[in-house]
Amino acid sequence: MAKRFEQTTGPTQRQQRVAELIRHALAEVLSRGDIQDDVLTNNVITIPEVRMTPDLKLATAYVMPLGGKDEAAVIKALDKNKKVLRQEVARRVNLKFAPDLRFLRDESFDEAARIDALLRTEKVMRDTAKPDADTPDDDNDE
Repeated sequence: MAKRFEQTTGPTQRQQRVAELIRHALAEVLSRGDIQDDVLTNNVITIPEVRMTPDLKLATAYVMPLGGKDEAAVIKALDKNKKVLRQEVARRVNLKFAPDLRFLRDESFDEAARIDALLRTEKVMRDTAKPDADTPDDDNDE
């Protein structure tokens, strides 16, 4: 009897490839204005990442409107138009099954801002500052 191996590492190459195809298809549909929704046509929406489940049946798209405005309204509009978006993705991406779509707010911008703020704290600035030539080097205590 063959053992079944659990996926313990990151996504497979196939998951990544399909996710990227879906990301491009969604971006194309949204940028062309193919969806007749005022919220979606009045906002420029970026899709930095799409993640696929191992069975390729669910695609989670991380989205962010340009400037971060109307986030909740944009995600609500995407959810409302999920069926049409799924059909458009299916037309553009040749898969056996069109995956269900889920839209979540992309939090990578917030995380980058948080890390940037941490790097600018006084303690980090002090630790990363170059030592002056006049100050003795504490590492060479002999």
